[in-house]
Amino acid sequence: MENVDLTMIGSAFLDKTVLVTGHTGFKGSWLALWLKHIGAKVKGLALAPDSVNNHWDCLGLDIQEYRVDVRDAAGLRKALNSAKPDFIFHLAAQAFVRKSYKDPVSNWQSNVMGTINLLEACRQTPNTAGILVATSDKCYQNLEWNWGYRESDPLGGHDPYSASKAAVELAVSSYRSSFFSNADSPLLATARAGNVVGGGDWSEERLIPDIFRAIELNQPVYLRYPTATRPWQHVLDAICGYLILGSRLLQGDRTCARAWNFGPGPEANRSVIEVLELLGRQWPSLHWECDEYEHPHEAGLLYLDSSEARALLGWKPQWDLETTISRVSEWYQSWSEQGEVISQRQLLDFVGGGKKL
Repeated sequence: MENVDLTMIGSAFLDKTVLVTGHTGFKGSWLALWLKHIGAKVKGLALAPDSVNNHWDCLGLDIQEYRVDVRDAAGLRKALNSAKPDFIFHLAAQAFVRKSYKDPVSNWQSNVMGTINLLEACRQTPNTAGILVATSDKCYQNLEWNWGYRESDPLGGHDPYSASKAAVELAVSSYRSSFFSNADSPLLATARAGNVVGGGDWSEERLIPDIFRAIELNQPVYLRYPTATRPWQHVLDAICGYLILGSRLLQGDRTCARAWNFGPGPEANRSVIEVLELLGRQWPSLHWECDEYEHPHEAGLLYLDSSEARALLGWKPQWDLETTISRVSEWYQSWSEQGEVISQRQLLDFVGGGKKL
């Protein structure tokens, strides 16, 4: 597949101070790695990683960090006053559907009030040119239909996680209209990615890390919803969309200050069983069983229409599903067999054989 032109990303972020909230998480750590690669002055704001072999610590990136909970409004303001970011990627959030059922209050506080606290702090940080808030494909009112959701479709959410992401979208839209509409205001956008997978994810109750742990223990994977379909995509494809959009905001393109979908094409919208069959080619010892216990509701069918990002931002997925699964398998096999973290190598492959952007 022909690569997206990524030149503008490198030129836009070179020597810029970029704050990544949630940089110790799975997606945030990959974003910080890419930003360091292109010469940004990366700073991170997050809680400490919640696992021993977490991707952030394995990367060993040398950046300035602020250990702040986004629910702490005063601490957040203090960190932003210190960091003085030119641009902010806001990824810090409670990221799990099932966890949102167990602790809905913390879910709403982290996702909605955490975002509002950030936006309030940004109102007092005059040098910030742009803010990108990462939400989720689950922010839509899911009617389980067979075509992709567009940015103009109604927001909603059955579970607390999904509903909180819809609420974040509404909060961002309100702040954009009420407080960030002046010519000198930061440009504010949201990004809705698909079901992101990749190496370095150690989260509980998430398909890929659950599979890897089961293989290591020579145990079956227990599937809650084997026929559920998701828009599977590699973490680098989602982050590529964030960076392209961020570069446009940083350069002052006001037409980009809105919501955007970054999901894979229809061919990557596959069931859990189909993904397991692809993984089984890489990991022959993989076997699974259906979990017969009753579980909280999760969407059975979900798909994003990302035609606007393709047409107006020049973004498109670089790795199809088969390549994505192969890269995921390669990462975990390298970790398991050699103790090697190959994230940098995979990033270089993604951007074009190691060419500096």
